[in-house]
Amino acid sequence: MNPFENAQKQLHNALDAAGLQEKDVEFLKFPKRAVHVSFPVKLDNGTVKFFQGFRILYNDTRGPGKGGIRFHPQVDEHEVKALSFWMTIKNSVVDIPLGGGKGGVIINPKDHSESELERVSRGFIRALHQVLGPQQDVPAPDVYTTPQIMSWMLDEYETIISKHAPGLITGKPLELGGSQARGYSTAMGGAYVLKEVAELFDYDPVKTSVVIQGFGNAGMHMARILSGWNYKIIGISDSSVALHDDNGIDITKAMAYKAANRSLKGFGPKEISNAELLALKADILVPAALESVITKENADTINSKVIIELANGPITPDGDEILEKNGVVVIPDVLANAGGVIVSYFEWVQNNQGFYWAEKEILDKLETIMVNSFKDIHALVKEKDVSYRVAAFALAVQRLVKANKLRGW
Repeated sequence: MNPFENAQKQLHNALDAAGLQEKDVEFLKFPKRAVHVSFPVKLDNGTVKFFQGFRILYNDTRGPGKGGIRFHPQVDEHEVKALSFWMTIKNSVVDIPLGGGKGGVIINPKDHSESELERVSRGFIRALHQVLGPQQDVPAPDVYTTPQIMSWMLDEYETIISKHAPGLITGKPLELGGSQARGYSTAMGGAYVLKEVAELFDYDPVKTSVVIQGFGNAGMHMARILSGWNYKIIGISDSSVALHDDNGIDITKAMAYKAANRSLKGFGPKEISNAELLALKADILVPAALESVITKENADTINSKVIIELANGPITPDGDEILEKNGVVVIPDVLANAGGVIVSYFEWVQNNQGFYWAEKEILDKLETIMVNSFKDIHALVKEKDVSYRVAAFALAVQRLVKANKLRGW
């Protein structure tokens, strides 16, 4: 089952709880617009290579499209379509006035120089500029894209249209209209939700063990935040290695080591496999890497009581069924990792009004939205006796269907 089929199954599973029928959500079964581009880039050695890219606007019933652009060798149309669908649901879950979009380029950034990445970034925007815009579809960073890449993309777009348009793209550096806290907002939003879950289950942070799979931007900041709140991080991983220490891992030292070596390999704690990391006995597991890491093949090995999905789509529907049967509480990605798009929304608002907020104000607004969204979903979980994922999707779809009907569609 490809990621988009997984996403559609999640939609179908929520219909009963939402009080809807298949005919009500016909408009959510296909993207509004899917663009596949091929564009040339001159490499440093003088040769020309054609890169393939995608941008999908899934739905804009509730506002302009919003979603990241990833640079990854495994990007494909099914993945981007699924991610744009999840963005549509996510923005509705947290009730912000944006639709869902996503994009990607098939590239391994590690194989290219900074100058080549700049040319790829600019080439991608040249190929897509007609379908992007502050009131059309607003990109952001994602896997292996950075504020610098967003800066190149913004500059190329503004060069093409011959005027400033800071609201085109979010996740920018502060100097170009970025927002305070955007760099760690995905993790911060997830931490606020985790805090609510911990209070619900009466977890004492000092006695609560956490495993975090993935030590990129989201996973690293999640580890930093939770460690600062005195949670015990017993397992972490990046693309090169997984590490385990039941006594807790010093996250400050791990971050410094990663920054110096670009990898956790050789850092110190016991090295284990990624499969062993996911199966560690812990109170909370945080998948913060790529999609489909927990499936029907390994869901029975999970020994955590709670899973906070910081990655997009880390659990397949078949894996979900097994986890639910085993009593594992899953807080879904469409809520848990929504902090990134919420602060992107704040950045877009600030760009559009030309007035910028302090970091504390950003964090206060973020916490309010994350906590209220969790409470809304938790209430539906209790009312309908369903999982948090089903409740989140039901709430989102109800809002989307209502907006769709109001438009006369």
